[in-house]
Amino acid sequence: MRTIATLVLAAVFAASPVFAQTKIKGDTEIKAKQENVAAVAVGKDNVAKNTAGAIKGDTQIKGNTKIKAEQKNAAAVAVGKGNTAANEAGVIGDAKK
Repeated sequence: MRTIATLVLAAVFAASPVFAQTKIKGDTEIKAKQENVAAVAVGKDNVAKNTAGAIKGDTQIKGNTKIKAEQKNAAAVAVGKGNTAANEAGVIGDAKK
């Protein structure tokens, strides 16, 4: 019974966005490339994004970090009320808070 309670508690913490953290302390290198991609948001309150290299969430980076991201022929289109479109090549952190 104790094992089941521990697993349920761990699942609740893992699924909760309150505890979302990204901590990087070492040598991190991300190389990403996107070519001929499209993201479309249609309707109401939708988001369309093309993201190549990303470290998102509650971001804390200490140390050497290299991100080399490249996008070619990338399109993000938002049509409708409250929609957002973005092309994000090398992203560290999430703009939404």
